Amino acid sequence: MVPPARCPGPCAILALTLLLGCGVVLCLGQNDTEPIVLEGKCLVVCDSNPSSDGGVTSSLGISVRSAGAKVAFSAVRGTNHEPSEMSNTSMTIYFDQVLVNIGNHFDLKASVFQAPRRGIYSFSFHVVKVYNRQTIQVNLMQNDYPVISAFAGDQDVTREAASNGVLLMVEREDRVYLKLERGTLMGGWKYSTFSGFLVFPL
Repeated sequence: MVPPARCPGPCAILALTLLLGCGVVLCLGQNDTEPIVLEGKCLVVCDSNPSSDGGVTSSLGISVRSAGAKVAFSAVRGTNHEPSEMSNTSMTIYFDQVLVNIGNHFDLKASVFQAPRRGIYSFSFHVVKVYNRQTIQVNLMQNDYPVISAFAGDQDVTREAASNGVLLMVEREDRVYLKLERGTLMGGWKYSTFSGFLVFPL
């Protein structure tokens, strides 16, 4: 059995009290400021400057968070039909099926992900143009600002994809979505995907 993590002074007492209610196992932290990741249902963090990220924080600097607060989504375009919302006004790239939406933070109708908490997130996209000889540029947008772009411009193929991926520091309630910056998707964008997940909270 792995020995309990060592927290200074009264921190240890409160941490052990909390753990008895969780019935979980601890991993040792290297010092008194690093998070102690539990294999069960809780996360205990000994931190002199705890953040208000939704966890329950005591006056001793101990944050207790649910380890089940996971965030992930993956959306796909299943048809080549162009929705009426796809206009020169917004140029948002819309999806029509959700494969994964843990936490329900991806709005399928708007095709926008809204972050539930501050953290490091991973995003990737794969936008396919079909029977379209125009060069397209796809931007990953964070709060209406482009972060990364991808291009597809081969005129001799029937299908080509603009793909890219990135790690981002995202604030709570930030919005992330895809925008067609250049070209058109008049032939449709079936088989296109947009995915993301929380790597770790901050």
